[in-house]
Amino acid sequence: MRTTTIILAGATALGIFATAASAQQNMTGTITKIDRLNGTISIQQTQSGTVGAGSGAIQEFKVTDTNKLEPFHAGDKVNFSASEGGSTKTITDLKKQ
Repeated sequence: MRTTTIILAGATALGIFATAASAQQNMTGTITKIDRLNGTISIQQTQSGTVGAGSGAIQEFKVTDTNKLEPFHAGDKVNFSASEGGSTKTITDLKKQ
């Protein structure tokens, strides 16, 4: 009984860790729109995988510090990380490629 409890607790902890690790993945994409007044940025993610794969859907992200958007423009290719809290996706890291 105790061994089963330990195994289940370990499996649960591993599942929680894997979810947290995937919550902030490094992604690449192209900026399609920047709204500096509302602190949002829209990015079309680059699809990973085989040659000839199309582009991903355009997603809008919140930016906590709008001053960080100054060097960026629509059309820039970027590497970024984002976190999701509730229904809001927030950029945590943004760099030009």
